[in-house]
Parts: sequence; C-alpha cells; structure tokens
Amino acid sequence: MIYASDLDQTLIFSRRSMIVSEDEPGIRIVEWIDGKSQSFMSEASIATLKSLNERLVFVPVTTRTLAQYRRIEVFQRDIVPAYAITSNGGRILIRGEEDAHWQKLVQDRLKRAACSSDEARALFAPIVQPEWVREERLCDELFYVYMVDRDKLPLEAVQERAELLAERGWEVSVQGRKVYIVPSVVNKRDAVAYIRQRHPEAPLISSGDSLLDRSLLEAADEAIAPAHGELYRIYQTTGQQGRWVFTRRSGLFAGEEITDFVQEKFDSSEQWTWGERSS
Repeated sequence: MIYASDLDQTLIFSRRSMIVSEDEPGIRIVEWIDGKSQSFMSEASIATLKSLNERLVFVPVTTRTLAQYRRIEVFQRDIVPAYAITSNGGRILIRGEEDAHWQKLVQDRLKRAACSSDEARALFAPIVQPEWVREERLCDELFYVYMVDRDKLPLEAVQERAELLAERGWEVSVQGRKVYIVPSVVNKRDAVAYIRQRHPEAPLISSGDSLLDRSLLEAADEAIAPAHGELYRIYQTTGQQGRWVFTRRSGLFAGEEITDFVQEKFDSSEQWTWGERSS
C-alpha cells in the first residue's frame, strides 16, 4: 500500500491553523525557523504515522521547496520516508537523494506544454499591487507564490488572469494568504504516478486540503480531506465533493483523524477490495 499525503494543514499545522493551543499536552513542535516554533503535529498522529511508515510506503507530497521540506525535523529523524515529493511535484527524493530522471522529465514537459516562468509572471504582473501583495517568490525555479492580504485580494481580477495563464499552461490556486501560479505539468498526481511505477500492484490512499491536492485525491483508490481548507470551503459553499471523504474534526485533530483513517484501511486491507471506486 502507498500512502501519499500533503503536509501543511493536512498532517502538520501552523500555530494559526491548528486551532488548539501549542501548550496543550500531546503536541510536538516539528519545525523551527530562526529559533521560533513554526509547525506542529500531535504525538498521537506522529506515533500512528511512524508505525505506518514501517509497514507501507509513505510519501510526503508538498508544495514546499526542497529546503523548506528539509526543515521539518520529524521527517528527517523520527519518520524517514523512502520517497518524498516537493515543489508541488517538481522534485522527487528517493532515500534522500534527488531523482535526476524525474527532474529531466519535468523540464522536458515544461518546454513542451508551458510558457516560461518569466512569461507567466508577466501575464500576472498587471494586477499585482503593493496594497494586497506582500511578497513574491519564485520557488525552485518552477512556480511562483505570492504572499497576500486576503481581505484585499481582487478575486475577479485574479480569476481573469487565471484564464489567461491557463491558455499558456499555468494554473492559479488561492490558498489562504498565498496565491500560487504553477505550471499544469508540475503537479502532485503525476509525481505520485511516477513512484507508483515502482510499486505497480500497491493500492493508493491519499490526503490533502487544497485545490493543488485535488488531482492527487482523484487518482487514489481511497482519499480523505480535512474539514478545513480550500476543498472543504468549496463543499460548504457549493455542496460539491469529489470521491474523497471529509474528517469530522478540523485543525490539528483532523490530522489525527486522517492518520487513523489510513491505519484502519491498512489493517483491513485483506478484506478490502482495492480498485473498486465509488461512483
């Protein structure tokens, strides 16, 4: 079995997103920046995930850059996965080393199916204003992230730019205080599919909270999303839900529920008919 999961707001949580206080018992700091605590997990979720990592193929799948992923201490010391996917699918680690073949495949796809990062930035630039954009970053030479004031975000203008960018092979995703501009060929689904080639008979469980996770969830045999984030907000406002289930709880406790869900599916795998997808 393969368990491929998004990290931020799915398994690990910022102080803002975890809902409970970091002083609550049973919560561990898993990331530090400049000596300050940045991200958290529950001890229960860590214990479950550590056990799973010893018995199945756990694949962290994150939009974080490689350097940002390596800041998460729990995945460098306690739970060391055989594979990791960073940069929204742009980079794959196999036992800690970057897969050069995948990197070449990504670059070839970019040349065929997307305009350059400079062209994409130029298409988005006309609406970028200092009153709502706080910071702009080009991540791993693959995609852009804009740190924004969500209350001042010109959503209609962003959507108009998204349509123009789609014609040039790029997608726009608004996630809280971040706006991502990402080439369509750089995605989590394709990166996980590449790893699945090494384990062709293994069923796939996935979890994630954002629109950038949707293709990954849709490709899985079973999937779960937390009761917060972009996918849950879409469900709340439109009633639209994919093939995944939502957790009952939100915040850090949703992370516990997600790892428990995977544990239950793994334990019952002999009785579960894999590949039978709900309609």
